[in-house]
Amino acid sequence: MSQVHKETSTQELLSQLKNKNIKIIDVRSVNAYNGWKLKNEKRGGHIQGAKSLPIKWSNYIDWIEIVRSKHIVPENDLIIYSYSFEDSEKIANLFSKAGYNNIKIYNHFIDEWSALEKYPMEQLARYKQLVSPEWVKDLIYEKSPQEYHNNKFVICHSHYLNRDAYLTGHIPGAIDMDTLALESPETWNRRSPEELKQALELHGISSDTTVILYGKFMSPDNTNEFPGSAAGHIGAIRNAFIMMYAGVKDVRVLNGGFQSWIDAGFKIDTNDIKKIPISDFGAMIPSKPELAVDIPEAKEMILSDNSNLVCVRSWPEYIGEVSGYNYIEKTGRIPGAIFGNCGTDAYHMENYRNLDHTIREFHEVEEIWKEVGITPDKHNAFYCGTGWRGSEAFYNAWLMGWPRVSVFDGGWFEWSNENNPFETGVPENVFIENN
Repeated sequence: MSQVHKETSTQELLSQLKNKNIKIIDVRSVNAYNGWKLKNEKRGGHIQGAKSLPIKWSNYIDWIEIVRSKHIVPENDLIIYSYSFEDSEKIANLFSKAGYNNIKIYNHFIDEWSALEKYPMEQLARYKQLVSPEWVKDLIYEKSPQEYHNNKFVICHSHYLNRDAYLTGHIPGAIDMDTLALESPETWNRRSPEELKQALELHGISSDTTVILYGKFMSPDNTNEFPGSAAGHIGAIRNAFIMMYAGVKDVRVLNGGFQSWIDAGFKIDTNDIKKIPISDFGAMIPSKPELAVDIPEAKEMILSDNSNLVCVRSWPEYIGEVSGYNYIEKTGRIPGAIFGNCGTDAYHMENYRNLDHTIREFHEVEEIWKEVGITPDKHNAFYCGTGWRGSEAFYNAWLMGWPRVSVFDGGWFEWSNENNPFETGVPENVFIENN
């Protein structure tokens, strides 16, 4: 039987912000948590120190495991808030059933907390570049979503050698973009400026086009010749990085990829939408060369106290048990690289994503990074085997507003092919906890 939980006041909540035993829980969507104003609130974002636990996740069988992964334990006092009392009460009841006894509900987020500047809030620095399915739907049909000030856009369904992923269902109006349009199959690095210019123009993308990218997750099979063909959303963020490097000024990613569109219940299309080429990209490529690091600079970064080379690979790859790819023979890691633990293998990013494929709460990512010395005061270059996972970690840091972040484009593939020094085994003092 449901119970009605006590409410807390704005002043009481304010007085408890520094109480480490209290967990403030935001059960709105991850997009509202990040900064989007979904109910006309005066300020977007979340109450300072709040944890993100969307009501959507309460439908998952392992909801309590998500709660525990966020270090929310029965001994904590909980304060839950949302846009509606009903949503807060629903989650409060779930906590009660799970053995949590000290629960209160805060019901004045819109009319008091977000309305007055004196109450502290936080948001993802570049939340505008991480959009919701509702935002994309508004763009397609109304052309007037929040934080959009343009008259031309292209929606790209990204994939690798897998047009079937596109043709079996995509967002209405989206064109397909193979990652090979922007990266070379010989090196898996970004293509030359001339090739990028031609590819972007063929896809109808200029430097001042708003581009929205997403992909479709289809459970990669490591026995397949090309497992990456099923990891479409990582490929989408890879394309996003290369477009930013090239000079597209407004690159956005659909938070959660195609899965979020399906979860929202929006209709899909199976038509093959024709690309409409343009004659000129409109800017020099690359316009943002500092976003990419190549081997000479990577070697300098390893020796510098002001920079980090971050290995966004799995633990077996990092210690040299496997290369991670069926086309990379050598195993090992770059000496001096920090372990940035992606998850299980080359085609998953569990430690950077939520269960619904949305990007993980940025406070959690930042906290994990801080423990191993990945901090915003340094120049951080992220890499993996060939660039996809490195691009997604880079995008996390870029969204946070970190000032100097890059992708080491060559990654392990190029480093190992050039007979550079490498290491295997478990290094001393490495952080190996499951993130």
